[in-house]
Amino acid sequence: MSPQISNNVRSLRRRAGLTQEELAQAARLSVTTVAGIEQGSSARMESFARVAQALRVDTESLFAPGTPSPAPDDKGNRQRLIELRRQLMPPVGLVDAPVAAVTVASRKDLEAQIDATHAHYHADDYDEVARRLPGVLAGTAAALYATDDDDERQAMLSTHARAYMVTGKYLTQVRQYDLAYHALSAGIRDARAAEDQATAAVGIVGMCWLLVRQDRFTEAQDLAATTAEAVEPRMSTATAGQLAVWGELALRVASAAVRNGRKDDTESARKMAASAAAAMGRERLSYRTQWAVFGPATAEVKKLEDLSLKKDARGVLRGVDEGPLKPSALKTLGRPSANNWNRHRLDVARAHVILGSHQDAMDEMKGVRAEAPEWIKHQSVARHVMQDILKHRKRTLTKDMRLMATHLGLSG
Repeated sequence: MSPQISNNVRSLRRRAGLTQEELAQAARLSVTTVAGIEQGSSARMESFARVAQALRVDTESLFAPGTPSPAPDDKGNRQRLIELRRQLMPPVGLVDAPVAAVTVASRKDLEAQIDATHAHYHADDYDEVARRLPGVLAGTAAALYATDDDDERQAMLSTHARAYMVTGKYLTQVRQYDLAYHALSAGIRDARAAEDQATAAVGIVGMCWLLVRQDRFTEAQDLAATTAEAVEPRMSTATAGQLAVWGELALRVASAAVRNGRKDDTESARKMAASAAAAMGRERLSYRTQWAVFGPATAEVKKLEDLSLKKDARGVLRGVDEGPLKPSALKTLGRPSANNWNRHRLDVARAHVILGSHQDAMDEMKGVRAEAPEWIKHQSVARHVMQDILKHRKRTLTKDMRLMATHLGLSG
């Protein structure tokens, strides 16, 4: 952790006239955690959020520029993504490189390729997504380059934008954030150039997700809020896609605000998302008009995610048995996307760990691993849950616990 962050926390605490013990009590943290933060130890985002709330500042106020800590060798990822990098980041010299010969497919075929890649993404088949994306990007770029008709060029710009957006979605999921920003920003710009506000708004949902992943909470909230205002639909005539994007933007506002300690903004955004979800009636997904699955159950799991961040374990577990997430309701409403549903199950596992029910937590973790073995490897929440089990488990670890720790790259 940057020494400047430690200095910021110490300075803000002293300015508030608090001792470490008093700050720990106000933040509902241990004195050890607060002292560790001031001494430069790493801490989880929810700990920073609690400290910021106790000090009455935005969470972002605790952070500051600094030299990043040395990162593990990323050579393996560089090699796996080399074809995708060639498409997103071609060499730039004194003259443009010659365009590689690529068979120009029809826009209909290219849209079908993008939809198929999206389907693999939602099935957590990330290897297949990575294999397909370079060809999808090259194909849409070639078709755009070969188009002379102005109307067809506008349409191809939107298709090219969608290719960039599924690329940004995948790269954000696997935590290649700089590449993801490049893809998402290019997609949004293409959609804007095509005067396709709906597609641009879908990309902005993804951009806000990326900003939250980078702890850029204020920027994420402001971008999502201004975009939601621009695309707010008339409820009586809105299409499912329009409602979904508006609701997804509200979810982004809430996700950023809760992490930045802005309670009022979080609550109003959650109400807006719930309103959009109620108008949807059930969970729906269209790869071409929204970012992900959206509906009443998705809005509810995101609300429970807020409780998880606050370590309200009982509140999370109550939500499993009540409202849109109880089994009978899910049969009617449909289930959220695999990503959102499995993230919810990790929140449930975390709640069980907080309450000391390690086996119940492992049952949830095993279920997620069985459904999405690659996805769970990329989830910091899963590692945090497993680290807590390893740290606090008094009895010998079970075989399942040892296997899960190994799967997540942790020592058992």
